[in-house]
Amino acid sequence: MAIEVRDVNKSFGKTPVLRDISVDIASGSLTALLGPSGGGKSTLLRVIAGLERPDTGTVHINDVDATVLTPQRRNVGFVFQHYAAFKHMTVFRNVAFGLEVRRRNKADIRKRVMELLELVHLDQFADRYPAQLSGGQRQRMALARALAPEPQVLLLDEPFGALDAQVRKELRTWLRRLHDEVHVTTVFVTHDQEEALDVSDSIVVLADGVVQQVGTPHDIYENPANPFVMSFLGPVTHLDGRLVRPHDVALSRTPGGTEATVTRVVSLGFEVRIEARAGDREVWAQLTRAGARDLDVKTGDTVYFSPSAEARTLAAA
Repeated sequence: MAIEVRDVNKSFGKTPVLRDISVDIASGSLTALLGPSGGGKSTLLRVIAGLERPDTGTVHINDVDATVLTPQRRNVGFVFQHYAAFKHMTVFRNVAFGLEVRRRNKADIRKRVMELLELVHLDQFADRYPAQLSGGQRQRMALARALAPEPQVLLLDEPFGALDAQVRKELRTWLRRLHDEVHVTTVFVTHDQEEALDVSDSIVVLADGVVQQVGTPHDIYENPANPFVMSFLGPVTHLDGRLVRPHDVALSRTPGGTEATVTRVVSLGFEVRIEARAGDREVWAQLTRAGARDLDVKTGDTVYFSPSAEARTLAAA
């Protein structure tokens, strides 16, 4: 394992932020720390980086006990949400900075920096200043700067959080391609479920300072460990005390299951959302356009909701 976190606890004052955290991060993997705000994701990342000291517990990086090592001695690269660029330096100098302070020779620095700028598609902007780049380009520069000293581990704290939705989507695709080229062990913090499912090899779900579940995106989505994970990793609806994914709901005009009255039919391009009221509870289902056309329901119609035969359900909390 590249990173082994064992029994880590961390409090700020009297407020516990991490509670008995134990996590293994495989070498060469791209792992997401996913959860709601205040769940402990960034604190765990900072503990791994050495920017925070755990109250109890240990952190090993590549079989070395790093618990008391300074960040500089852990050989990790760190990228924050806000790029922390040196505004008075060119893109080239920003990326070269970490190598210059390590006193590498100029020829090696230039070779390494230009390789990285080409890798992140910024080689044509080497002589520009950060203010002359777009937000997405500045974040790619920050990633190149973090990779320059060839860290064993790359840590990203909500790296795309300050960008608009379309740029975030483009950059997460780019990050996955970059990772597949450089294969550095990477851990990134996000509260965006789609981002975690789209990019990562493994997801660590954190809430209230506790690890709720660890697994592949497929395993966590299809086999959530508890109602929180199921609800956080995608939309759910409640049917007779059970949680079920809306796309796993079977809708019928024939009595059976939960009786409900349609309150709204929403076309969302490739799918149709059927919203309804069952007693005092709102329920809903996602249908394909073909399925909705065949059912032909309208506001005010009576329909019956039930989990499909292959649906995964959990008892509601």
